[in-house]
Amino acid sequence: MIRVAVIDDHPLFREGVTRSLSEIDGFEIVAEGSSRDDALRIAQNLSPDVMLLDISMPGGGLNAIPLILELVPLQKIVMLTVSEAGDDVTAALNGGAKGYVLKGIGSRALADVIRTVASGDSYVAPTLSAKLLSNPSPATVNKSDLIAELTAREHEVLRLVASGMSNKQVARKLDLQEKTVKHHMTQIMTKLGAANRTEAAMVLRDAIDGRSG
Repeated sequence: MIRVAVIDDHPLFREGVTRSLSEIDGFEIVAEGSSRDDALRIAQNLSPDVMLLDISMPGGGLNAIPLILELVPLQKIVMLTVSEAGDDVTAALNGGAKGYVLKGIGSRALADVIRTVASGDSYVAPTLSAKLLSNPSPATVNKSDLIAELTAREHEVLRLVASGMSNKQVARKLDLQEKTVKHHMTQIMTKLGAANRTEAAMVLRDAIDGRSG
């Protein structure tokens, strides 16, 4: 069972998410909350496998991320919000959130995202990934020369991930074990100083743009 906490200050939305996930096998809702303080209390007392966190709520969802991770360093956080602002996405991921999805997502798709994050991977809504990749931040531009440190195989894996493939799809394409692809991605993110897959893909995109420019 994946233990989930839902933190959102809109009761009807929160109840809808809670009910939807409860009806899907493999999920247990261990807590609900409506503010940053609730999120901190729940993380510290219950340490759910995954915490769904809204941005717009008392105390602020983005402000909550570093505070939660200070209390529970391994807490996995997925932002579930209406905000498509690139600054919010970047702030959430740089702060330590493992996922960022928009509130229009269906319950089955949300369940898949939660499973992905619970297994140790990161997830950003594809539309937001594309937006981030088309507007690279100065911080990632400075890392572009780090691409040269990747092995040929790592470069190949990152190129496929940047195209939108999951670890499973990359493994199938390159005839590798999925755990091998995960290992490569860990090495790639370490070498690039990237916090997640999207950030690593942004570094690659910056390097390509730099060469073509």
